[in-house]
Amino acid sequence: MSETRIQGSSDASKSVRKPKRSAKKAEPAATIQPDRASSAESVVTVSLSAVDRDAMIATAAYLRAQRRNFAPGHELEDWLAAESEIDAALLSGLQT
Repeated sequence: MSETRIQGSSDASKSVRKPKRSAKKAEPAATIQPDRASSAESVVTVSLSAVDRDAMIATAAYLRAQRRNFAPGHELEDWLAAESEIDAALLSGLQT
C-alpha cells in the first residue's frame, strides 16, 4: 500500500495511508448480435454486463427450482437451463 509522508509537521515521522480506490464499474461482458451480419440490413448491438446477465440467469434458475419445490440435486441443471433460456430470449429479442 502506498504511503505519504507529512512534511512540515512536528510528527514528520508519521505516515498517512492513502484511501483505497473504489472498485471499477463492471464492463460489458458480452455483445450479442443477430446471425444476419452478412446481410444488407443494419446490425443491432446490445451490450449487457456480466453482473446483469448473471442476475437474470439466477432469477430464472430460482424460478425453475421453485416450480419443483426446491428438490435438491438439480442446481446445475437449473442454472444451465436458465442460461440457455436467457441467452435465447436475448437473441430472439434482437431478431424481428
